[in-house]
Amino acid sequence: MEPLTSFRLAGPGDRRETKRAAAPSLWHHVWRDYPVVSMGLLILICTGCAAAPCIANHDPAQFYLQHLNEAPNSSFYFGTDGLGRDIFSIIWYGGRVSLAVGFLSMIVSACIGIVYGCLSGTASPLVDTVMMRAAELISSIPSILLLLLLLAFIPAPDIFTISLIIGATTWMNLARIVRSEVRQIRNSDYVLASRTMGGGFFHVVWYHLLPNFLSPVMFMIVSSIGSGMMMEATLSFLGIGLPVEIVSWGTMLSLSSRALLTNSWWIILIPGLFLVVTLVCMTCIGHYLRHEVNRGCSNL
Repeated sequence: MEPLTSFRLAGPGDRRETKRAAAPSLWHHVWRDYPVVSMGLLILICTGCAAAPCIANHDPAQFYLQHLNEAPNSSFYFGTDGLGRDIFSIIWYGGRVSLAVGFLSMIVSACIGIVYGCLSGTASPLVDTVMMRAAELISSIPSILLLLLLLAFIPAPDIFTISLIIGATTWMNLARIVRSEVRQIRNSDYVLASRTMGGGFFHVVWYHLLPNFLSPVMFMIVSSIGSGMMMEATLSFLGIGLPVEIVSWGTMLSLSSRALLTNSWWIILIPGLFLVVTLVCMTCIGHYLRHEVNRGCSNL
């Protein structure tokens, strides 16, 4: 006769474990719906920035000296800053600059990272090792130090130089992922056939390598837009980024130290809120893309 299997009654701890096990399914539905909300908010913000001349009710470059540090009211919807500028108007015009820096830095970072990763992935083992060690050495240096070093050689940075510098210091992680993807597909039949038929490096990258590794790295490309905007805001907040006359969300936050002295909360809260919402939306979309790519790969 076989012995009876031991058993015990379920206790409160078991119910807690059951709830914890069921939580991922609930969060999965919330996570799945987040990109819709994020994309909607991002579209609204981008549309408002694009239609800034139609939305703004004051000249963003005008100094209303009789309305310094004025709280939000019926005339100045978001109040005014320490220079007397209308925050509602410069929010939309400044968003143009911040978004432009994010997209331009993303383009620079993506171009450098993809080309560098493809060169390393298709090179010989020795060259590949040297290139990857060089990328790891650069990435070990804090980005803010690299930015400060490069900005020291530029007396008057503008939108394009700031974007170029940010993109030139944020490509290393993308290059490593591209390199690992290229190493897996570089000996595929279609790649070897293209090389045999005389296809050059950029021809092979554009027509054969890029379509195969673009999906896995898309989340990093999207996330780099928010990273570029955040770096620009950090540099402008420290007073070493864009000059004050170029309005952006970062240069608006650079006035926060004086706003704290005058208890002008709207100068800090409103630009910071727009920046945080935009960054969270871009981050959520990037994570959603990564989740979808990982799920697609697991179903293969």
